[in-house]
Amino acid sequence: MSAAPDTPPAHWLAWLYASRTALSLIFCAWAGVMPFVREDWGMSAAQAATVQSAWQIGYLVSLFSVGLLADRYGARRTYLVGSVLSAATSLVFAFAATDYTSALLFYGLAGLCSGSSYTPGLALIHRHAPPHLRGRAMGWFVGASSLGYAAALVGIAVLAALWSWRAGLVVAGVAAAAGSAFGWRALRGLSDPPPAPATATRGNPLADTLRDKRAMACNWAYTFHCWELFAVWAWLPSFLAAAGGSVGALGASLGVATAAFAHLIGAAGSVGGGMAADRLGGARAMLVISCASLTCAFLFGWLWALPFWLLAIAAGLYNLLAVADSSVYSASLAEVVPPHRLGAGYSVRSVMGFGAGAASPVVFGLALDAGTAGFGADSALPWVAAWSSVGLGALAGPLMILRFRALHQPDAGGLPPQPEKA
Repeated sequence: MSAAPDTPPAHWLAWLYASRTALSLIFCAWAGVMPFVREDWGMSAAQAATVQSAWQIGYLVSLFSVGLLADRYGARRTYLVGSVLSAATSLVFAFAATDYTSALLFYGLAGLCSGSSYTPGLALIHRHAPPHLRGRAMGWFVGASSLGYAAALVGIAVLAALWSWRAGLVVAGVAAAAGSAFGWRALRGLSDPPPAPATATRGNPLADTLRDKRAMACNWAYTFHCWELFAVWAWLPSFLAAAGGSVGALGASLGVATAAFAHLIGAAGSVGGGMAADRLGGARAMLVISCASLTCAFLFGWLWALPFWLLAIAAGLYNLLAVADSSVYSASLAEVVPPHRLGAGYSVRSVMGFGAGAASPVVFGLALDAGTAGFGADSALPWVAAWSSVGLGALAGPLMILRFRALHQPDAGGLPPQPEKA
């Protein structure tokens, strides 16, 4: 007999984290190979960034779709079927991307099939984890993603130095297949809940979410967070690879490997951010972390001339702060959205956040190209302009967090109030 929905089997979260880690390698695969591919294929910075943006666009469509599918068919079923599709398209990208056009197409397709391991995973944790540990559990889940990103960059750095950058893409594709298998192991004892009664689902869940002041304040804060975070993830390896050119022939591989170190630090930040939210409250944790991260955005480009080891430490700190509050937005949204439309809430958030995350790497690349044309490739000023575009695009995030905090005042019993309508 399978386990009841409210009594998940032992170690299911560990297997779920392993699944998310393995499925996440493909997420940073293009960022890892971009320094090498730009040289081999003669691509501009903006052109290379559009491949990353194709992933983001496909991913946001995927997240929007799987949120609605999870509401209708269940988060467990959506996670499992989607992970199989993610593994298949990741392998296609690894073997079939041979130029700019094919990379744009197949990486976008991989993104389109990869969203099932995120929002359904968050929904599963919200349903099955103890309430007082949800922030921490979601922090570990997001931290598992960072471990996958780091593993991808380490593998690409090593394989590019010893063999070929394409071998790193193949490893990412094989890892996605393993992640699908881990997901089946994690969720085999769980079942999806029955559909909500008709009286609980009257109205349009998407429209209700758009009219929900608290949910939308949280979603807007997440949107500005994503503008910064996805630019960091897309361009940090290239920034460090360029800076690493001063330390020898393998400087590019060293830079990519250093970006992997930054993601490992980021994994600790995700867990720490979730724990801070459990202790301090989500809004306060988001506000402190986002302000610290924005400060890094405006300072980071000026660090170009630092010794490489100091730049590596700064990169680790910046990545830690940029990702630390990711899980907090997820947990905070779940506090104010009724369970029967939580998937819709995540869908709206995904379109907003990942839409911004698709645009910001391209804006970064355009700023970098313009600065390079004006000041030269050896100047720090192009990178200053590019990283400043990250900070400028995310400036409104703390304002949205303050609005969310003002709107979300739990009652004395600890339960969130009913969503307000705009």
